[in-house]
Amino acid sequence: MREGGRRRIGELRGWAAANPWAVDIGLALLVQAAMTMPFVVPRPPELEPATWPAYGLTTLMVVPLVWRRRAPLAVLLAMLAASALYRLALEGPGQPLPYTGLVSVYTIAVLSPPWKRLVTGLLMLVAVPVSVWLNTQSARELTFSLFVFGAAYVFGRLTEARQREHRVEAERAAARERARIAREMHDILSHAVSLMIVQAEAGPPAVRVAPERAEAAFDAISETGRDAMVQLRGMLGLLRDEGSSAAPRDPQPGIGELPGLVERVRGGGLDVRYATEGTVRPLPAATGATVFRIVQEALTNVVKHARAGSVSVRLGYGRGEVEVRVTDDGRGPRPGGAGGHGLIGVRERAAAHGGTASSGPGPDGRGFELRAVLPLEGRDMREVRG
Repeated sequence: MREGGRRRIGELRGWAAANPWAVDIGLALLVQAAMTMPFVVPRPPELEPATWPAYGLTTLMVVPLVWRRRAPLAVLLAMLAASALYRLALEGPGQPLPYTGLVSVYTIAVLSPPWKRLVTGLLMLVAVPVSVWLNTQSARELTFSLFVFGAAYVFGRLTEARQREHRVEAERAAARERARIAREMHDILSHAVSLMIVQAEAGPPAVRVAPERAEAAFDAISETGRDAMVQLRGMLGLLRDEGSSAAPRDPQPGIGELPGLVERVRGGGLDVRYATEGTVRPLPAATGATVFRIVQEALTNVVKHARAGSVSVRLGYGRGEVEVRVTDDGRGPRPGGAGGHGLIGVRERAAAHGGTASSGPGPDGRGFELRAVLPLEGRDMREVRG
């Protein structure tokens, strides 16, 4: 129920952002309703009865609110002029609160640049005392009026700060999403192209001495290309249909696709062994996709750089974590090498799940080993159970 309430509030905010005119018209009608109350409540006999001209003037004070976003300072000036006419030319009922003035000051505090806010402050420092002097000449009313206008201004500035924070967070979220998509596309393309190059290089010699191996190599090339196309189509679909709730979104690959990944790499002539340790259990979709991408990047690096004959992929399930370990018997890390974009992406993926990733020489200093540990606690495990 709480989630549904937040969703409805989000939908309402989205509608309000898309229909500012409707919001401002509704606000003007609400203010007009509030200013109508003194006209419908019976007045003491010693006071003059409320007149239609006086009521019409209240409407003249409210109507400019419809343009409050486009010209907030001009709306405030129009409201002050209509208020002065109401006070000096007609005997109308007093209002418990200066509704139109409060809305105008709040809007200026939210939308206007500093110089307009300064002009508004100076204007109100003159207009409020003059209005109180024409009304009751009471220090109590003066204090109250200054307080409510000051509160409207402060509330407006707080709203502007919150909106600015939301904009910054939205920009950060967009940047994180762009970085995530860039990592995904890097992993997909790097892995597919590397395997296709290896298979293509192995194909021509095999045609002469082992035609069945050449045929298997060409089959692996086509399968790798098709798989890359499917994944790229899904990623590009996310970009094309961003913001559309009805857009179909294919699931990201998970640990269920690891055997197929291993088999494709094995088809290139590399001896790949895949094993699990501990009690195998379902992983959250996001964690499973991260495990797949980490293994994919590790195998891609082996194919491209390691000059290895064999590689071991081990998935270890602990009580509250899953460990990924990819070890090869190749030439090992380059001296002084910090790793390329792929290893940086692996560390970023692990960190996004609260985990860690490290790389270095394999056992006994031979080859290369990539190790990542991802926690399986809290929200991630509730996602699986739910």
